Amino acid sequence: MFPLVEFPQLVQHYGPAFERVFSPQGFIEFQRYISGLVVSENKTVEGINRLFVFESRNQSSLNRLLSESPFSLEELNQARLDLLGSLPGTQIKTKGVLSVDDTLLSHFGHHFEEIAWLYDSAQQRFVWAHNLVTIHYSDDSTDYPVLFQLWKPADLPRIEAGLQTAGVRLKESKQSLKTTAPVKWRQYLLGVWRRHAHKPEVAALYDSKLRIAQELLGQWVASHPGQNMPVSFDSWYTQPAFCHHLGHTLGLAYVGTLDSDAKVVLKTGEEELGSFAQRLKEQHLAAVEKGADPVFRPITIAYKGEQERYYSYCATHRLRHFGKHRLVINHRQADLSDAPVFYIANRLKWQAAGITRIRRHRWPVEVYHEEGKAEGLDQYQLRDFAAIARHVALVAVVYSLLRAAQHDPVLQHRLQRELELELEGSAASWRRATQAQSLWNLALFISAGLSQGQTLHTIMAPLLQAVYAR
Repeated sequence: MFPLVEFPQLVQHYGPAFERVFSPQGFIEFQRYISGLVVSENKTVEGINRLFVFESRNQSSLNRLLSESPFSLEELNQARLDLLGSLPGTQIKTKGVLSVDDTLLSHFGHHFEEIAWLYDSAQQRFVWAHNLVTIHYSDDSTDYPVLFQLWKPADLPRIEAGLQTAGVRLKESKQSLKTTAPVKWRQYLLGVWRRHAHKPEVAALYDSKLRIAQELLGQWVASHPGQNMPVSFDSWYTQPAFCHHLGHTLGLAYVGTLDSDAKVVLKTGEEELGSFAQRLKEQHLAAVEKGADPVFRPITIAYKGEQERYYSYCATHRLRHFGKHRLVINHRQADLSDAPVFYIANRLKWQAAGITRIRRHRWPVEVYHEEGKAEGLDQYQLRDFAAIARHVALVAVVYSLLRAAQHDPVLQHRLQRELELELEGSAASWRRATQAQSLWNLALFISAGLSQGQTLHTIMAPLLQAVYAR
């Protein structure tokens, strides 16, 4: 990437919102780091540090921002949310939805603190990775992460000792698994922990992804009293204990997702949802052929400025292990030829359109995890776990600045006038606009030097040295 001769306009415009979080020296390093995350294709500390020509410093200063600077992650996140709350387009809205998801931040090698050998469903293989749990906000005009936390692998000796202290007996026959089959021992121990996690002293032994999500949502509820925002999540998070905690402990409305092998409890007994949906489909097709009322009714929802059509079955049912819930079965094709999807909601008066709209707003968290990786979410070479957490938080800042820019007419007008480009609405397009503006700054710097009588060689010497040093 070309060298930077000043901070990008995006950083200059929004940087002051974060000044209170840092010391004067730390604030300069913060601006350098997020500038590099936006502009550079190399998101490592080394790659970012090499970008700067006249704000050039030793790489150790950026390392200290991540490893030693005393700034608070909580204060940084609050400053980020305050900035987003100051713009009408990114403010929390009445029809907003929170979603829960996690993603793998994979790396080659395992010489990172708290890294684990985890299964990547996208690649269908195990990889060395950290796991990031995110609570994401979405409405029809914007979306961004609100809270997030890196998961840590289970500390098995601590869990074993804690279970014994809590009076939970472990089978003597399983003890040999520690040496003969460590994976099975881990599965057994976590299974025991899970069965007794209703006890506070046992639950505190390990922060599973579900427990992290519960705690983050608890933080949200505590800091936003009276704001009844629904939560949406996929089938992995749609587990009875998690749903019970959200509905009964936190008082949240939610829309979860079930797989086709989940059981619905009918008067005739239990039946898998897949089989139940097939019977409904047959009844629907027969009714349509006879001109009778259909089982699956057409609904239309508004999502991100577009209208989407579905064919839905919606009724209150009892689900095995979940109790009474609103069940929605959706198809996208009018002839029901596509595979059905299954959603449940704990608000029994909700209708198919509302439940489907809320569930649709789970998708932006997937987009954030992908676009966030383009901003450097998984592009770190830091070994220290606390430093990695700071890097992740700074990537969230960058993503949020790009989201804020989409709804900031002052910044838009300034860049459009300077670049004479028609700016688009996505975070990726604003990143490209920031790169273009940095290139324009470089051209202005060279032009100004020439107009002041400097030779081209004199102007270019430090720039060439910076590029060559890469």
